[in-house]
Amino acid sequence: MQRTLEKINQFAGIGTNKTGHSEKLISGLGGFTGILLILIFTRQVVSASDAGLIVASMGASAVLLFAVPHGPLSQPWALVGGHTISAFIGVSSYMLIPDLFIAAAVAVGMAITAMYYLRCIHPPGGATALTAVVAGSGVHDLGYYYLITPVLVNVAIILSVALLFNYLFHWRRYPAAIMHYGKKDTPQDQADEESLSRDDLEHALRQMNQYVDVGHEELGKIYQLARNRNNLTLGTDQIMLGHYYSNGQYGNDWAVRQIVDESDRSRPDRDQIIYKVVAGKDRRSSGTLTREAFANWARYEVFLNENSWQRVSPLAEQNLRAVS
Repeated sequence: MQRTLEKINQFAGIGTNKTGHSEKLISGLGGFTGILLILIFTRQVVSASDAGLIVASMGASAVLLFAVPHGPLSQPWALVGGHTISAFIGVSSYMLIPDLFIAAAVAVGMAITAMYYLRCIHPPGGATALTAVVAGSGVHDLGYYYLITPVLVNVAIILSVALLFNYLFHWRRYPAAIMHYGKKDTPQDQADEESLSRDDLEHALRQMNQYVDVGHEELGKIYQLARNRNNLTLGTDQIMLGHYYSNGQYGNDWAVRQIVDESDRSRPDRDQIIYKVVAGKDRRSSGTLTREAFANWARYEVFLNENSWQRVSPLAEQNLRAVS
């Protein structure tokens, strides 16, 4: 029975959402704020029935901007370009194609194609194009002015709310590029020579030939965090004077420490080491720990290769041991 349920869930695409309750509530509150402001404005421009159709596409945008603010489909160019380009195509389809059904289908199909080529795929844009065709006379009378108001104004409203609202929570910075601003002294390849590069991820996505709603940076973060979960801590015998070690964390929590002094290993009860932080969090600070506590902190040994901290491979580790 359990196996059958798992297969049904897999077929239906029912996943287990691992986000916490606070994240879910924050997303809902952000969507409420954005749509409330949009409704207030749109109701001043068109009738209540037409406003409902127009705001429907913005409701879908709210899900993206507040539930998955770091996804490629949620970024500012996707939001602005997706809606405005789709609005232009929708209005043009209504004006040029007499048959309403054909015009609606053409509007959506052309909007999808245009968003693909212009790199601004935003699913709610399809609804914006469709609304320009199937809405009432209040929207049709606007003509191309529909692009500016209500569409572009609504986009500006929800974009402003997303920028300000998500900024209140450090783990939800929007747009996604803000999430990747680290400390200036943090090297680009943070302590792992086996980390995937941007080129590696782009190549993999090209091989799949599909649009995946996750950015290259986010893929790299997922990969590194997953690898760190399975990395065992070092043994006390691997903590050596003069060597460098990383905690393998991501972003601002990443750090590299060097062992600068140690006590007599023959006295386990007094086996202390002194370290200094040479890169990352708390750089230029120092501290004292038991060798066991330091080994529990460290994920792996690293070395400085030009401007990049890299993980010591088994072969490099042998060479470093031989030199020391």
